[in-house]
Amino acid sequence: MKRLCIFLIMLGVAAALPALASKKTRGAGCEYVVMASYDVKGDAAWMEAVETLRERYGAEVLFYAGAPRERLDALRGLSPRYVAVVEKPENLDRDYVIDLNKLSREVDGDIYADFLWGIVTGYDAAAAMRMVEESAEPLVVRSAVATITELDSAKWFDRYGWVDDHTRGLWGEKRAAGAEVVMGRIAPEQVLPKFMELYAEYDPDLVVTAAHATERNLEMPFSLGFIIPEAGRLVGSRSLSVADKIGDLRSSGRRKVYFAVGNCLIGNVNNTRGSMAVAWMNDAAAVAMVGYVVTTWHGRNGWGGLKYWLTMPGRYTLAEAIYMNQQDMLCQMDGWCPAMLREDYPCFGDREFSEAPAALHELMGKEPTHDQLGFWHDRDVLAYYGDPKWDVRLQRIERENDYDVDFKVRGRKCVITVTTHDDFSLDRMKGGRFKEEHVLDLPFSYFFPVRLKNPRLAGGQAWKAAVDENFLLIYDCGFERGSKYEIRLDIDR
Repeated sequence: MKRLCIFLIMLGVAAALPALASKKTRGAGCEYVVMASYDVKGDAAWMEAVETLRERYGAEVLFYAGAPRERLDALRGLSPRYVAVVEKPENLDRDYVIDLNKLSREVDGDIYADFLWGIVTGYDAAAAMRMVEESAEPLVVRSAVATITELDSAKWFDRYGWVDDHTRGLWGEKRAAGAEVVMGRIAPEQVLPKFMELYAEYDPDLVVTAAHATERNLEMPFSLGFIIPEAGRLVGSRSLSVADKIGDLRSSGRRKVYFAVGNCLIGNVNNTRGSMAVAWMNDAAAVAMVGYVVTTWHGRNGWGGLKYWLTMPGRYTLAEAIYMNQQDMLCQMDGWCPAMLREDYPCFGDREFSEAPAALHELMGKEPTHDQLGFWHDRDVLAYYGDPKWDVRLQRIERENDYDVDFKVRGRKCVITVTTHDDFSLDRMKGGRFKEEHVLDLPFSYFFPVRLKNPRLAGGQAWKAAVDENFLLIYDCGFERGSKYEIRLDIDR
């Protein structure tokens, strides 16, 4: 179908890309597919989640024996925009998530992910069903609790509390919309109790963490205590032992999002319902969860997804933000070295820092940069749990919604018009310098309201762009205040 990453620099260069004209085209496909194992199919309680999603979206249902990949031919025929996988925790692990990321790019012939996906699971069938039921209605995120310093302006939230991961013992809170952010200092041994106190008091829509973690624990900043799972519940402990428990992580059971933006391993269910991921989805009522299934060090997939979500708040659902960041990563990797998209990262763990640089050096024919190695590491290792079509967004910040996008399709043409306001900030569009050690400037990005058939940049334009059936990215767009810009696409009908 579409060319991998379309970089158009000179006027009329589209005419010089004959490969576009000969690529296979396909129909619009179905909107939503539910996949489940035969293990789930044979369990009436677990099948309730499958049937509820099927009825909600008019979805097709595909069953597999061991892995979703077995149904690749069916996915190619259906060509869904969203795929929800309902699976028991005992069948989920690191390799399952990695392969699902890769599978999402194999429905057609380009480099990009062809569908947004999410895994629906739980401590038991009732927990999985609760995840499905709680995602039936939209959620606007207005409150949060975190263990990171990067959100300490609290501008995205009416109510917010956090313990700081840059300054030992620092914490802060914003108690109401329009209120000032207040900071304080506590003794190191009080960091865990303070986090648990803030969590209980704010009963947040969103939890964001980035300290050390494994499949069985989440450390507080500076290792000042732990959150660990106990029979599907989350408890605070002075050590990794339940014997040192200081109390439960108290929750009202109100639905929320858990974004483990930089934690190692916490997104790996690890073939057990005793994992941290399952406990967050069970005890903390996390209807959506994002987390790494391997040890992480570069962080582009996690921090980039958060940056896309935070920039122009309310613009993207959580799943859309994760998806757009990943397509941005793929486009950049293709520009560096297309083999980075074909070849797998050689290993995760103790040997990776000796094996991975050498392997990438061989692929590229030169010494890789830190970012190039980090992107390759991060490519397939972020998990999204929950309904991928759940409409969960940050609340809008009006002063930061400083441009409008109009989308019109007429026949074989699509015109996307960007109108910037008088207070438009290109720096803000690029991400406002948020977390630049992990994620540099963002391109202009747009997730199409409907999927397009074989879109490509029309001739006579100089945009440096990447376009696929679901999205558009424009690099170095150079937008200015109080201006209007048109991006014209040719499409098939």
